[in-house]
Amino acid sequence: MSDCPNCAGCAVATAPPPTRQTVRPHVVAIIGPPNSGKSTLFNRLTGLRQKVANFPGVTVEQRIGRAKMNNHREVILVDLPGVYSLNPRSEDEQVTRDVLTGHMQDVPKPDAVLLILDSTNLGRHLVLAAPILSLKLPTLVILNMADDLSSRGGQIDTGELASQLGAPVALISASKGDGVEKVFQFMVGTSAGTTSLAAPKVELPVLQDVPRCRQWAREVGIGAAYQAPTPPLWTRRLDAVFLHPVFGLLIFLAVVAGVFQTIFRGAKPLMDGLQALVQMSGHWLGHVLPAGIIRSLLVEGVWNGVGSVIVFLPQILLLFLFIGILEDSGYLARAALIADRTMAKFGLQGKSFIPLLSAYACAVPAIMATRTIESKRDRLATILIAPFMTCSARLPIYFLIIAAFIKERPFLGPFLGTQAAALLGLYALGFLAAIVTAKLLKSSILKSEPTPFMLEMPPYRMPTLRSLGLRLYDRSKVFLHRAGTVILVCAVVLWVLAHLPLQNGQPPNISDSYAGMIGHAVEPVIKPLGFNWKIGIGLISSIAARETIVATFGTIYGIEGDEHSVGLQQALQNELTPGGAFALLIFFAFAMQCMSTIAVVRRETGGWKWPAIQFAYMTLVAYVCALVTNIAVRSGLFT
Repeated sequence: MSDCPNCAGCAVATAPPPTRQTVRPHVVAIIGPPNSGKSTLFNRLTGLRQKVANFPGVTVEQRIGRAKMNNHREVILVDLPGVYSLNPRSEDEQVTRDVLTGHMQDVPKPDAVLLILDSTNLGRHLVLAAPILSLKLPTLVILNMADDLSSRGGQIDTGELASQLGAPVALISASKGDGVEKVFQFMVGTSAGTTSLAAPKVELPVLQDVPRCRQWAREVGIGAAYQAPTPPLWTRRLDAVFLHPVFGLLIFLAVVAGVFQTIFRGAKPLMDGLQALVQMSGHWLGHVLPAGIIRSLLVEGVWNGVGSVIVFLPQILLLFLFIGILEDSGYLARAALIADRTMAKFGLQGKSFIPLLSAYACAVPAIMATRTIESKRDRLATILIAPFMTCSARLPIYFLIIAAFIKERPFLGPFLGTQAAALLGLYALGFLAAIVTAKLLKSSILKSEPTPFMLEMPPYRMPTLRSLGLRLYDRSKVFLHRAGTVILVCAVVLWVLAHLPLQNGQPPNISDSYAGMIGHAVEPVIKPLGFNWKIGIGLISSIAARETIVATFGTIYGIEGDEHSVGLQQALQNELTPGGAFALLIFFAFAMQCMSTIAVVRRETGGWKWPAIQFAYMTLVAYVCALVTNIAVRSGLFT
């Protein structure tokens, strides 16, 4: 050994640098029954650091987020589907079981589990604890809605319950943030290999079937640890009205009508301001850029195309704000029960309501949500009718045509105007087409025995600004992503087609361009509907995504005009007769103009047979109904 005092330092200095190893992130799964506040907790832990994806090989959605710990580490949170058990009867339950047991391809087995249960409904929700705890993963049992439990006189001895379960228990309120620090404390501990939220270890049997789980839940001593809350008085009083066979339906219709009336009146100032901003920025861009192909592309193609769609963002967000309020308050669960009475007459079960309701946002996740329906025939019927529901992609063309051709005046006194009534009528038409189609399917090729509808009714709650804000943020992100991808690409492609082939080195008149040739080619087919070749270009472009038809009109009329060009509403008034305008609304109410929906139907049904039948059927219904509408308006049957 050398006596040199620098030996150690020399050895370190001359040694090769250590190999850098990739540290696997700490993964925590969030699981719980529906209506337990799972999503609220996920949003509380992750904030805006989250994204939505699909599990590999299946169409069940997953939300992945990052939660920052106070030790500067990050934990990956996986929000699993809401389930009542791990007995794989539906794909949601199968996916949840595969993730927790480490059998899901490309998804790491969780290092820990957050099991969230409704503390006011512990008698039923605790059944899920048995199969979760038997997996031997570090688990924190989270009893949510502590504020509701306390206000209703309920009590839980978390220490006693933790002792019986052999797992730490935390009583929290995810909506208010009370007690959430215990969740962070648990995740910090498990990420470091330990946790201070300890509980006596109890040897648990491996339980999977629900009856044994219920027996186990009784045997762990829940009665000693739990004093059930009294049923909420206002929930019972409100349900007596909202679930009334007659008054409940009338209130539901009044709520829907009020929402649509507010959308038109409340969003108009925001839309006008956004429209002015888009126009001013377009004019500024036109003056700043030198004349040439780049200015033409940016102003006529991108700005007039994408900008014409973006102006409808306030109305779409206002619609989803109301949907969020109705859902978070607990009212939509009652609406599902009301709708089940009607749907059962057409062969559909109540479980179809939730996917069909989500189809009002987008048919793609709605079709994915049908995985919770056990009956294959009921599931297929729901898939085939989901695109009839009025998705948000239809709203831009609805708003544009309604504002251009229907003058606002009282329809039901001060409560409902003609424009809101027209929009409500289009929603009703889509729903009517869906249930009539369902009746045809369920009485013929997809006939099956009816199944009972079971739905857990959550108590009425006050929606939180945080939850609503995150919902609107997600919808804005989705809308702007489509505007910046699909709609942008379509606008650029249309601009290119409208400027080729060159004539003497100059762009042709749009009527003589490739885009014009396409429009003229389809014009004989669509002329009976009251459409010309420009509308034909829009119909073809909208197959990529419905809202691109507005971007197409913006590009076409932007190319035809100049910086003082008339607005889209006036341009369409010059192009369409009232019969053609109403026929266009009817066509879009029924047609399946969405490649993403076609693709997901193909994936869900395992081939091209059903999406081909679906596309042909919906197009035929759209064409025939639009033809009848045009003829009826032209003949004076509707004034």
